[in-house]
Amino acid sequence: MKDSYYFTEEHELFRQGLRQFLEKECIPHIDEWEKNQQVPKEIWKKFGEMGYLGINLPEEYGGMNADFWYSVVFQEELARCFSGGFSIIPTAHQYMAITYVANVGSEFLKQKYLTKAIAGEWIASIAITEPNAGSDVASIRTTAKREGEHYIVNGSKIFITNGVYGDFLVTVVKTKPEAGTAGFSLLVIDRNAEGVSANKLDKLGWHASDTAELFFDNVKVPAENLIGEEGKGFYYLMGGLQLERLIGATGAIGACEFALGYTLQYMSEREAFGRKINKFQALRHRIADMATEIEATKYFVYHVCRMHNDGKYAVKEASMAKLMASELSDQIMYKCLQMFGGYGFIEDYKIARMFRDSRVGTIGGGSSEVMREIIAKMVIDSVNYKSAIGHEKPSELEKA
Repeated sequence: MKDSYYFTEEHELFRQGLRQFLEKECIPHIDEWEKNQQVPKEIWKKFGEMGYLGINLPEEYGGMNADFWYSVVFQEELARCFSGGFSIIPTAHQYMAITYVANVGSEFLKQKYLTKAIAGEWIASIAITEPNAGSDVASIRTTAKREGEHYIVNGSKIFITNGVYGDFLVTVVKTKPEAGTAGFSLLVIDRNAEGVSANKLDKLGWHASDTAELFFDNVKVPAENLIGEEGKGFYYLMGGLQLERLIGATGAIGACEFALGYTLQYMSEREAFGRKINKFQALRHRIADMATEIEATKYFVYHVCRMHNDGKYAVKEASMAKLMASELSDQIMYKCLQMFGGYGFIEDYKIARMFRDSRVGTIGGGSSEVMREIIAKMVIDSVNYKSAIGHEKPSELEKA
């Protein structure tokens, strides 16, 4: 059993079943999907049939209604697939997009979109970032003007995972441009709606996933596609982004552990100067340092997972976890690749892909710089973001 303090026998049985599923249905095809820069949508129906796309979501819509530790297992096992591009597709779908529909969406939206998303029939995107508005959410320019029973949406988004091949977009729009953060709303927009177009971006890593620049040209969206209340979009995001950051931290730690294991296997086979390279003290001590850093960070991340599972709104801790784990992942991939020598620079060895894929971790979901500022505000300025949820003008940095 991996860790009986956090994971029960049921969690470990879930892990075994998920690992077998991934080893049969996904891992043999990862290289092909990376090369084609696309994952066949049929695989997500298989995920849906297994219940893997609604782990923490209500059973009445097809979810498992499981505790958060099942999602921790899910993220850790995805990390074993040698592809951040593959892993980010169900991660963005399940933990960054459809949670808003599940948490505050109408029954209409849940029946139309959530059920199909959990079943893997439709894949979702979360569309927040714009060319001139990443961490600075106040600069979002995409507008949604109410005209009768529809909103007319105009604007653009960028760096949107699943934005090319996905089916619907949970989109941040300005319904009242003059109202500041109180003027943001969330709309579900069909990806193939008239007036929606996409440019597929060519990325350094995450090759198996599609990342889009989206354009909205007088897109007509039914008013019933509004998620929750008009003007409350910013407040919904504040709650959802803690989950996004924590999921990012668990995935990063899972990747660190797997990269280290992959490296140890290589070191046990590779010989230099007449002996296995895992017998050289200089390399052994580097491994000891890495193992220590991973273990220490992992158990802090687990601590925050426990807080989240217990219903705590842990802004500071989730920001710390995301900062620590994503930055550690970059360091671990760099150091592990070094152990492979020249082979680490060759795509035949998966550490090269893991090195590339890791780099975006300190950028997406709020950059390390923004995480530090959120933490600094809480530690130095005694800002309490939990109490800011009901405030008329919450800090912009909470969205970052």
